Amino acid sequence: MSRRLRVLLADYPIHIVQRGINREPCFFAEEDYQCYLHWLEEAARDCGCAIHAYALMTNHVHMLLTPSSTGAPSRLMQSLGRRYVQYANRHYRRSGSLWEGRYKSSVVQAESYLLACMRYIELNPVRAGMAGDPGQYRWTSYRANGLAQADPRIVAHPIYLALDAQPLPRCQAHRAMFRPQLDAEAASDIRAALRLGMPLGQKRFAETICARLGIRRNTGKRGRTPGVEEGARNPLPEQQGFGF
Repeated sequence: MSRRLRVLLADYPIHIVQRGINREPCFFAEEDYQCYLHWLEEAARDCGCAIHAYALMTNHVHMLLTPSSTGAPSRLMQSLGRRYVQYANRHYRRSGSLWEGRYKSSVVQAESYLLACMRYIELNPVRAGMAGDPGQYRWTSYRANGLAQADPRIVAHPIYLALDAQPLPRCQAHRAMFRPQLDAEAASDIRAALRLGMPLGQKRFAETICARLGIRRNTGKRGRTPGVEEGARNPLPEQQGFGF
């Protein structure tokens, strides 16, 4: 059985998730997270990927990034995975794979879902019961995006920059989005897009991306595919030049 074609496009945000094999831990000590982030910074620079958000959980990793070329995300994950697995195997005297198969990914329609996706990623520790507030957890991008703390890995996306022209009010606007819980339908859409490897966005966006790549859009549902209403869950006014 052939592998399903990845939906990867240059200059479009991509949400990536990689899990530990059998959902077992990938990180065991503070220095493990630090090593992973150091290699993430190097791989992102070398492969041409702009990292907008991330979360390192005990047994899985989330990233939101924009690649400069179609193959950049795969090169980044291969480089990062190889270096970290070699480190973990040597440091913990283990052998074999650390990650569960291929990473999952979905192209994100920036103007409709980028900020929701950032929230979804940075709220992972709260959903997992590891922190009461996203700022209490060290290994996500929330402290950079929401608290203005320096993080050399983070490259602000234009949609995030549009929250405010000044850094501190921009961070305040980002924090304000975390007060209400993430819309359950938006969270469901994000998870479904990752599971199916399909574009995350409005119906026209998803269909255009799939048609461009010559693949069939899979919604995970039988029968007629319901579309997302135009403008639904759009946290910002329509931005020119992003998506469709």
